[in-house]
Amino acid sequence: MQKFSLDARVREHMQRAAGTASGRSAQTVYGGHEHVLRQTLVALEAGESLTEHENPGEATLLVLRGRVRLQCAEASWDGVAGDMIIVPPARHSLEALERSAILLTVATHPVNSASVQPA
Repeated sequence: MQKFSLDARVREHMQRAAGTASGRSAQTVYGGHEHVLRQTLVALEAGESLTEHENPGEATLLVLRGRVRLQCAEASWDGVAGDMIIVPPARHSLEALERSAILLTVATHPVNSASVQPA
C-alpha cells in the first residue's frame, strides 16, 4: 500500500504552475497507460486552460482548489473546491476561472482480446 499527501502535492504543483510559461503543472498520481484507472493532479493558473480534447474513457473531475469551467459544445459546468463534475463523453475543454487544482480520474476501456478478429 502507498500513501501520500494529496494536499502537499497540490501545493507543490500550484507553485510549479505559477513558475511556468504555460501556467500549468500536472502529475499522474495513480495508474497510467498500463492501467484501466488513471488519476492525474492538474494545477492551473487563473485564465489558463486545457484546450478542447477527446474524452479517453469514463472520467470525473474533482475540484481541489479554486474555480474551473468544463465546457463542451452543448453545455458548460462551473465547479468550486469540493465539487465533482462528470466529464461528458464528448470533446471538451477546461478553464481555470481562478488559480485552481483538480484531480482528474479516468477509467479507460481495456481492449477485449476475445473481440479482436484474426486477420
